[in-house]
Amino acid sequence: MLNGVRKVPVSAAQVKELRDKTGAGIMACKRALEESGGDISKAEAILNEKGLASAARKAGRSTSEGLVVSYIHKGGRVGSMVELNCETDFVARTEEFEALGHNLAMQIAAMSPLYVDRGSVPEDADEVRDEELLLEQEYIRDSSMKIADLVTDSIGKLGENIRIRRFSRFELGG
Repeated sequence: MLNGVRKVPVSAAQVKELRDKTGAGIMACKRALEESGGDISKAEAILNEKGLASAARKAGRSTSEGLVVSYIHKGGRVGSMVELNCETDFVARTEEFEALGHNLAMQIAAMSPLYVDRGSVPEDADEVRDEELLLEQEYIRDSSMKIADLVTDSIGKLGENIRIRRFSRFELGG
């Protein structure tokens, strides 16, 4: 028993399945499966809770590394660039971080946000709706989550603070 929870033997196949679903580390998956009694969906919920807590702890950490990622929509009439920051160059070079940058740049091209979040809105700006804030927008690839949720999930998976610093969107004739 560990902290009042009976340890259940977990197979490597279960760990692999959970890792493939969540992107979490091997040991984190194993512990979550043991804690959930081998139930994959409960283990996924445990990892999500821990990821949110982990993201909250990392929020104040410096993000001086990262990437500038661009996206040009088919036909070349719309494009965007986003500066995505993280804590280390190691994470900035991972496929997961690059994919996050690509998905954010695609979101910006498709949904035309004006600002990253409420904190980036100038004081003299007129009333700004949530749909005009990138972090408050519904994610175009998964309508069950907002962009803020996407970033928080990535923080949990990659283990570092991640911040969208700025972006630009370009459209012919716009």
